[in-house]
Amino acid sequence: MPSPAERPSVLFVCIHNAGRSQMAAAFLTHLAGDRIEVRSAGSAPADTVNPAVVEAMAELGIDISAEVPKVLTVEAVQASDVVITMGCGDTCPFFPGKRYLDWELPDPAGQGVAAVRPIRDEIEKRIRGLVDEIAPAS
Repeated sequence: MPSPAERPSVLFVCIHNAGRSQMAAAFLTHLAGDRIEVRSAGSAPADTVNPAVVEAMAELGIDISAEVPKVLTVEAVQASDVVITMGCGDTCPFFPGKRYLDWELPDPAGQGVAAVRPIRDEIEKRIRGLVDEIAPAS
């Protein structure tokens, strides 16, 4: 088990930190446990996590009902090894030496749970690939 200082850290960023980035952070925490440090934030955070997103994740047994959207800080980016943006475009700060991935995913804002499910499933698929790449199970 890597020490906290040796664990890779991942930051998920979207505009409102109410949907895609919350799902991605929850999947990464669920799948990697404490092998990876997980953060999520938004450039213009919403007041609450999207209820359809909470419901879609609950269908898989992952409870994110207590999560709160967080504001993106320079410190969060600096403290992360991998920064995955999800539709925040130029509002995401850029630091040399960080690994950036941009995941183009539909925004679940204003969508019902039926529309959120395929977004959730695509995020889960990408997270599984990320875990295998940066923190494979021993």
